[in-house]
This record gives sequence, structure tokens and C-alpha cells, in this order.
Amino acid sequence: MRLRVQTPAERILDCPVTKVVAEGLNGSFCLRPRHVDLVSAVVPGLFYYETAEGQGHYIALDRGLLVKRETLVSVSVRNAVAAGELEDLLEVVQLRFKALDEQERVVRSAVARLESDFLRRFMELS
Repeated sequence: MRLRVQTPAERILDCPVTKVVAEGLNGSFCLRPRHVDLVSAVVPGLFYYETAEGQGHYIALDRGLLVKRETLVSVSVRNAVAAGELEDLLEVVQLRFKALDEQERVVRSAVARLESDFLRRFMELS
């Protein structure tokens, strides 16, 4: 099987695999090469895959969509983080979430300023 993991900004992974374990809305599931084709929503969490050499790897995924068609497993998600070891992955995810939280605070602050400015100008028209 071939596994492709991509976000809107970049392709995270494209390699041959023998096993994929993901978590969907109804729980986790495992895909092997002769598994039936399927489409599943993917929930945020850890995604596991094994390479042809038998090495297991993890990717942290945001919500998205997994499509298995013939020998291709395509995973499209909003955000994804791949790292060598599980401990490294935890550290990278924490750093990325901190950055996203800060970015979200800035956006909320900007929206609040726009709303208050809009209301102030609307009141001036009255």
C-alpha cells in the first residue's frame, strides 16, 4: 500500500506501508493491503503506520478525511506533525499548539476591536 498524508500547505508523507491504524468517528480501525476500499472522517489524535521494513511510526493529526482506494491510502487533514520518536512528537505538538493558541488570541483580539469599532460608528449614525 502507499500512504499519502497531506495538509492544505504541504505533503507530510508519501511512502509504501504495510499497515495503517487511524481513529475515526466510530473508533479506531486498521487497514492492511487487501482491505476493502473506504472513506472515513479522521478525528484529532495519533495516526500509526508500519513501513515495509516493519518499523512503526506515529503522526499527530488534526481532523480530516481518510480515503483508501485500491492500494492508495490518502489522508487529508488541516494540520499534521510527523516526528521520529513518540516523545519527540509530543514535544513538537505542544510547541505547535502554543503557537496556534497565540495566533488564535491575536485573531480574537482583532475581531473584538473590529466589532467595537463597528458598534461605535453605528451609534454615531443614530
